[in-house]
Amino acid sequence: MTTRRIITKQLGELLIERGLISREQMENALDIQRNKGGLIGEILVELGFVKEEDVAQALTTQYGFPFLPLSNYEIIPEVIGIIPLRVAKQYLILPIDKIGNNLTVTMSNPLNVQAIEDIEMLTNCSIQTFVSTSSDIKKAIGKYYKDK
Repeated sequence: MTTRRIITKQLGELLIERGLISREQMENALDIQRNKGGLIGEILVELGFVKEEDVAQALTTQYGFPFLPLSNYEIIPEVIGIIPLRVAKQYLILPIDKIGNNLTVTMSNPLNVQAIEDIEMLTNCSIQTFVSTSSDIKKAIGKYYKDK
């Protein structure tokens, strides 16, 4: 549906290259992910290896995804209803605007091509991606989906 950036590096590799984490820290986080599941960026933050802002900055610098701080952003209820709560929580993704067949979302890991493809199939829209921190997205999910 959309023209995709070719993304050859995973988030962990990107953070290692930028000197934000070591290979051992990445392996530690991957072990936790294999055992408990979860998003690698969140696991690295929970372990205290990186800050959320480091992850967001690495993604915006390397791939040109625009950063969107959600604290001052208002989303209309009709847009929120486009992505079900379960899916928003699963992928830490939030719909922020829709114009025609183009849906703009913000997510903590825009390198998750599977998530974007799932959202495209679910919504039948072309997806434009912004980056926000995991905690901002979780707060916004709590705020916007509370009545859903």
